[in-house]
Amino acid sequence: MQRLEDRVAVVTGGASGIGLATVRRLAREGARVVVADLDETGGKAAAGEVGGLFVKVDVTSEEEVRALYEAAHRAYGRIDVAFNNAGISPPDDDSILETGLEAWRRVQDVNLTSVYLCCKHVIPYMRERGKGSIINTASFVAVMGAATSQISYTASKGGVLAMSRELGVQFAREGIRVNALCPGPVATPLLMELFAKDAERAARRLVHIPMGRFAEAAEIAAAVAFLASDDSSFITASEFLVDGGISGAYVTPL
Repeated sequence: MQRLEDRVAVVTGGASGIGLATVRRLAREGARVVVADLDETGGKAAAGEVGGLFVKVDVTSEEEVRALYEAAHRAYGRIDVAFNNAGISPPDDDSILETGLEAWRRVQDVNLTSVYLCCKHVIPYMRERGKGSIINTASFVAVMGAATSQISYTASKGGVLAMSRELGVQFAREGIRVNALCPGPVATPLLMELFAKDAERAARRLVHIPMGRFAEAAEIAAAVAFLASDDSSFITASEFLVDGGISGAYVTPL
């Protein structure tokens, strides 16, 4: 499919995991892709692979985020899609009883404040064109509770979900759609490393997924491509769950 032919997409966290899979998928669908990441080596490799542009950016810095979209617009003359995907899940973000204020703030800055900054600085470019699609990475934990808590991560993703809903409503009549993508557990290197160190934690999660497996990054990228395209033209202010049924399960299959 070429649903995104001639469109320009900016992907934060595009050097690895869901971001990299999305860079590849959007490019296959015809988009010109701007890869934004702190990882210069991985980011340049991803951009080179799809013939796109790499911009090194710290998404917690307003100055750097503003410069990211200026660079994208300068290079391609338009911005049609923004996939605000950069995020962290560090080990010191744990139970509320264990997580320190510094860890809390760091996760909030990267996972929530960065989405605020990215939306704030990309929306004006979309308003100029009277059209655009913003996809913000939230999580299934934004709609569910977990006894194996990562308290700041969970709170940050709830914030992304609420902010995306509000922006989707605010800018709907200007042709700008804003949706929160809520993936279930995804088999990214980061998650696999975490669970390899704690098999019990992995097992406690896997048992609750009706499909009996973690998602592949490419499956999440397919959902991003749908939300970026005109196939989702009547979808905005939505929590778009791609979670293998986990949020709908009471009892999972044997």
